[in-house]
Amino acid sequence: MATSTWQRSSHCAQGEACIYVAAHDDTINVMESSDPAGAILRATPAAWAALVRTVKDTAHHD
Repeated sequence: MATSTWQRSSHCAQGEACIYVAAHDDTINVMESSDPAGAILRATPAAWAALVRTVKDTAHHD
């Protein structure tokens, strides 16, 4: 896999509770900051957009 430019979530808490996201080819890659050598979740851009929409909608209902 080519090098991706990882971006840290704007909603990170202090410490190691962060999610990093990178666009790569036709996927959106997500990893946890506490385990950068661990698993990387890969999703299509459409699936990622649906997840983000759902999270935002859910946050507005709380």
